[in-house]
Amino acid sequence: MTQAVTHHPEHETSPWPLLTGMGVLLSALALLAYFPWRMPLLGVVLGGAMLALLAVGISGWAREFFTRGTEAGLGPVAVAAFIVSEVIIFGTLFAAFWLGRIDHAEQWASFIPANLDLKLALWLTVILWASSATIVLAGRAFERGNRAASQFWLVATFALGLLFVVLHLNEWSHLAAGGFRLGTNIYATTFYGLTGVHTAHVVVGLAIQLPLFGVLASGLMTQGRATFFRGASLYWHFVDIMWIMVALNAYVIGGTP
Repeated sequence: MTQAVTHHPEHETSPWPLLTGMGVLLSALALLAYFPWRMPLLGVVLGGAMLALLAVGISGWAREFFTRGTEAGLGPVAVAAFIVSEVIIFGTLFAAFWLGRIDHAEQWASFIPANLDLKLALWLTVILWASSATIVLAGRAFERGNRAASQFWLVATFALGLLFVVLHLNEWSHLAAGGFRLGTNIYATTFYGLTGVHTAHVVVGLAIQLPLFGVLASGLMTQGRATFFRGASLYWHFVDIMWIMVALNAYVIGGTP
């Protein structure tokens, strides 16, 4: 007796996951070429190819889903499960920081750089938490059917997140110029570890918002298919909340003799 087999060609033949995966692979190769291999030109070329593949792959994947796919509504649940694994990663970094703080308690005062700006940490907190408010406003506007207002607040969220990253990079450059570099001492290592991993998560959140804005502005996303929006918002709130823990450890506790 032969059993009928149902095929789903829209899933089996999609090229977008492959292109997106190739972009992720090139991101690692670009970093290797630029830093350890000391081949900056190759790193820039690979980085450009990475951005192109990710842009094409993610946008095509999103469009395919919103035009032909079905929404199970499990996005927020999946993001919540992912956040649990992220908490474990940050927990490991916090443990490393505290072990270093305790083991080097007597020398810690000499580790603190003179140009560490605690006021900047406060401003970074204000900026990131303001972005958490704007993404809430974007979601509420979308629920009311006000697509233009939703786009405005989403752009504001992206701008605030980008400002956070730029200020952070500038701060790292300023600290490094003063001799506070990765590997200088245990405080420097854990400081850059905590703030670097967190900033990487901010960059991921910004990358998620780009295709979100695309499907929102194009009209592909409807009020009945807003799982992507809810998942992106949940991840962004996690990044904002985690910054409080990072700032308290890296700046307040770390910057106190």
